[in-house]
Amino acid sequence: MASTIWQLDPAHSEVTFRVRHLVIATVSGKFSTFSADLSTDGDDFSTAKIDFKVDTASIDTGMDMRDNHLRSDDFFNSEKFPEILFHSTGIKKTDDGEFKLEGNLTIRDITKPVSLKAEFGGTAVDPYGNLKAAFEVSGKLNRKEFGLRWDAVTEAGGAVVSDEVKIHANVQFSKLRA
Repeated sequence: MASTIWQLDPAHSEVTFRVRHLVIATVSGKFSTFSADLSTDGDDFSTAKIDFKVDTASIDTGMDMRDNHLRSDDFFNSEKFPEILFHSTGIKKTDDGEFKLEGNLTIRDITKPVSLKAEFGGTAVDPYGNLKAAFEVSGKLNRKEFGLRWDAVTEAGGAVVSDEVKIHANVQFSKLRA
């Protein structure tokens, strides 16, 4: 079967994260620069192969001082490690419109296998005649396993920043060719 190439539509996509702060609150952020390569056998997304890249310097939490700290060696070290990479190793349909996406995630040159939930939003033809496909991808990771080890403790002994980070991506792709 012919391979279908899908192009990421960054104007209709987002990559966000959430992490607990001081145990009592949540801080949200996003990455504004990212790209993806997606191919499928025909239009069958259960055969999807995906490579996703995120520019670590594009982190945005709405606070310059925090963003600069996250770009520093305490966290991403954006100068030395400019990209977060995800390479899929398998996809399995778990329910109608739901998939388990397996792959290798690389942050700071540390690669670990991860499992993500992918929900297929469907396909639609836009006003220009382009076939679009959308997905919502979510998961959790332990930041310290990827070398993001900065830590501090409050007076009460709680962590300033949780080890667990929730990641979320809403992505839309345009079918290029089969």
